Order: sequence, then C-alpha cells, then structure tokens
Amino acid sequence: MPMTPRAARGAAARRRLPRRALAALHLPPDRDPIGILERQHASRLQDLVPVRVGRMLESPFAFYRGSAAIMASDLAAGPTTGLDVVACGDAHIANFGFYASPERELVFDLNDFDEGGPAPWEWDLRRLVTSIHIAGRENGLSEKACRAASRAAARSYQHRLREFCGLAATERYFARVDTSQAAAHFGKAGRTAVEKASARARRRTSEHTLRKLATRSEDGAVRIIDQPPLVQHVDHASLDEIHHLFAQYRATVREDVAYLLSQYRFVDFALRVVGVGSVGTRCYLLALEGPTGDVLFLQAKEAQQTVLSTHGRRPAAIPGDESGAEHTEGHRVVAAQRVLQANSDPFLGWITGWAGESEDRHRVDYYWRQFRDMKGSVEPQTLDEREFTAYGSLCASLLARAHGQSPNADAIAAYLGRGENAVDALAEWAAAYADVARADFDALQHAVSTGRIPAHHES
Repeated sequence: MPMTPRAARGAAARRRLPRRALAALHLPPDRDPIGILERQHASRLQDLVPVRVGRMLESPFAFYRGSAAIMASDLAAGPTTGLDVVACGDAHIANFGFYASPERELVFDLNDFDEGGPAPWEWDLRRLVTSIHIAGRENGLSEKACRAASRAAARSYQHRLREFCGLAATERYFARVDTSQAAAHFGKAGRTAVEKASARARRRTSEHTLRKLATRSEDGAVRIIDQPPLVQHVDHASLDEIHHLFAQYRATVREDVAYLLSQYRFVDFALRVVGVGSVGTRCYLLALEGPTGDVLFLQAKEAQQTVLSTHGRRPAAIPGDESGAEHTEGHRVVAAQRVLQANSDPFLGWITGWAGESEDRHRVDYYWRQFRDMKGSVEPQTLDEREFTAYGSLCASLLARAHGQSPNADAIAAYLGRGENAVDALAEWAAAYADVARADFDALQHAVSTGRIPAHHES
C-alpha cells in the first residue's frame, strides 16, 4: 500500500536525520560565543550594552534568554530534518504569557517574535526544552527531574501536533488557549498561580501605565517620567518626523484600527529598555491622547535581522508573503506573530525609519504594538516540581499549535511518530546543551571580570 504524502515526507526526514540522531550535539569547530555577543553589540546603542550584559549575568537562565544568536549558530552547525515552519526563533519558556485578544478576553500563547522566520521545527523545540532544563536547575530540581520535565514537554509537543493534524486547517487556525484552559494544566496550587498571574495581567492597561510610567502636568499635558537609563527622553526624532512615522504606521494596520488611530495625537515619547536580549536596540514608549483625554500607549521596537538568518544561515523572508514587496524586518516580525499566535494585537504594524548623522545615517526597521495591554506571565520559579513540569508541557503544546499552522505540520507529526525515540533524544540534547549554555555563562562572567566586556548591574 503506497504511503500518503505526509508519511512519505516524514520518512524522508527520518532518512535525513533519524529520530535518535536528534540527541547528537554538533557544535561549530570555531565556536566563539563571546565574539557573537560582541558583534551583536556593534549595532546596539552603546550606552545600553552594559545594561544588556548585566541582565544576562543575573543567572544562567537570564543568559540563555539573551543568547538566541549563539544557539542559532550552534544549531546551524548540525543536520536538520529539512522540515521548515514559520519559527518563533526564541521559544524559551519566558516567552509565553497572557495578553488581551481583540475581543478583550485574556488568552495564553507565545508572545515574542523578534526572531521569527522560516527555520526547521526542531530548532524551536530544542530551544524550548533546553530552557526548561536550565530553568529547572534554577528552581533547585535534580538533573533527573529536569530531564523528566523536558521529556514531558517534548512528548506534549508530539501528542498535541498529532492531535492538531487530525483537524481541518481552519480548525487549527482558530484554536486558542484561554485562562481556564491554562489553569486546567495544574493542580490546585498551580491554578492559584495562574489565577494570580491573570489577575495581574488584567490590571495592566493604558490607565495603569499612565499611573506608573507617566504623569500629567498642571495644564493636563501627559509626560512620560524619566527613569534613566531605563526610561529617558531622547532627541532621536523631531515632532514632524514622529507625525510622518505615525502616518506610515497607520498605513500598515487594518482599516478599522487606522480609523480609530486617526482620532489620537502624539503627546510624548521616550526611549525605554526592554527584556534581556533586546537591550540596546531602539525601543520607544509612545503616548497618544484621544478626544476625551484618554491615553493610548504604543511601543515602537527596532526589528533587526533575525538570528535565524544572521547566525542560523536561514533565508531572510517574510512568512507567508509572496507579494514581491520590499522586505522589512518590522513586517517580518508582524507576519510571524500573526501566523504563530491564535489571536494577535490589532495594533500590530511596522515602519522604516533612519538613525545616525550624515555618513553614519542608516535605515532602521521597527514594528509597533500596543504597550502592556493586559500582558502577564506565570513565573516558573514560583512553581513546584509537578507544576513546573505541567507548565513546560503547556508551553510545548502551544508551540505545537503554532507549528501546526505550517503546511509541513503533517510531515513533522509523521516524523515524530507515536514512540519515545524522538522524545528521549530531544531531552538528551537539552541536557547536553544546558551544560554548554552554563559554560558560556561562565565565559561571559570571565570576559566581564577581565574588562573585555562592560557590565552594569541594576539595583
């Protein structure tokens, strides 16, 4: 009996990379993790580079969060299954969380797509299961428990993707996880953690941001509060330039959102430091005032080339775009987010701007989104061993849902099969790479202690 196209592609992938071979760790012979970080720093705002390094040195997991470029370089050194998806590019467990759907319901999903683009599915899954192993160590779990948690995540991905492939493509597209479904993965204590996290997320609105990050003067003008070096006003653009960029942004959102935004005017903007790996890129908090004095906060974040391209040597493409339009990194991020999330921010858009003076002037791409719109997360370090394992499995199931949008999803499910070979191999790889990441963390500490790289430790 002839194989189905799905089974045939899965079998071809197994010939290219047998399932047990997923355990083999291939590293580049000229590996230079500190050099990769230094080359990344060359394109960053130099006064913020020490902040980035300081945040990466907070813990081995914090380092791992900021080392997507190093891992992409390592992954590119080994064989792949040849089954590409629209990948997140940075699918560690801290990049999952709550946010508001356009219907104002709280959902749980992947929520960081700066590195999104085409790549082998196993790159995302390896990054996720390794993050679980590293975070488990920081939670005080034994190596056996860390490996069990990463195995559970790999198995969750395998099972969820197989389930997904039994659905119509439209059913996969509309599937989502809300707070009640997220809580269902935990016991009583875990449900309490989810409920507390979701309650915090619901409070994170524009009104909350106004109270926390901005103020009103006596004449009622909104002003973002300077908190250098993390939040500070800069002269990177004039008011006229800001209005031009805002018009450019509105042209990339849906018509109804553009119409809504036409009722708002810019009142202030400031440079704001975000995340770990993103520190040093240009990221701005933008305050807009509406007709009744209401304030809407947007974020304009620099979109550099994805590490999947610069270090993973994957094609720099916009997921799903065949229009032939000029490639921009901001559009790439927005496209990856729309593909991989079940519900995306309706304020997503992109622009092309410029930075530097005269001969140093260069193009800078940005994507825009709503700032802190009911965003929140479960803190893995607050979970016990069983809850932590359940949380990792939940994140893996959401990654499977994201990869399930790809035309290659059926072939990936066929490749993984129903057995434990791939699951065991992925957990073995994660344990080995966790040791590599720990050695890289130690190397960065040494580079700072010898003065090679500057670091600023926040109080």
